[in-house]
Amino acid sequence: MLLLILGLILWAAVHFWKRIAPDHRESFGDKGKGIVAIGSVAAIVLMVIGYRAAEGTVYWGRTSAMTGINNILMVLAFYVFATSAAKTKLTKYIRHPQLMAVKIWAVAHLLVNGDTPSIVLFGGMFIWALAEVVVLNRANGPRGPYHAVPIKKEYTAIIVTVVVVAVVSAIHAALGYNPFG
Repeated sequence: MLLLILGLILWAAVHFWKRIAPDHRESFGDKGKGIVAIGSVAAIVLMVIGYRAAEGTVYWGRTSAMTGINNILMVLAFYVFATSAAKTKLTKYIRHPQLMAVKIWAVAHLLVNGDTPSIVLFGGMFIWALAEVVVLNRANGPRGPYHAVPIKKEYTAIIVTVVVVAVVSAIHAALGYNPFG
């Protein structure tokens, strides 16, 4: 469990760095992006290894109903994340679509994983995403005007979502976690 917690702390630290200590982050220039990238990858590795090795109490298990809800929420999470890159119409209503996608992802996974390591991982990522939104909103101030989006951007987000859902489902199946129940 220690590696899992260290991974969460590292993830939060590298992502909060720019907002909490902007002068320090800026002193690294473009190298700072590399530090954040390497820190993010290291955090993910720690979280995955820590999660797979962790043991804990099981409070609830997977049901077919919750698996179905989880899958719907995951498609939604991937779509919301894709809207960030494509700048679709949804970004008019969701200020931080990537962080919203993380929150949806976390809730979806908590519905089907009720053990202690899952609560720590997915609950921790949910709390981080909530805190990140607060920090970003304070740092960025009021939101600027919304721009019109061509329909091509909507199609791009949908195509990306379908591809990512297929790839992530295949990876989960390869790791022994059947995402479809």
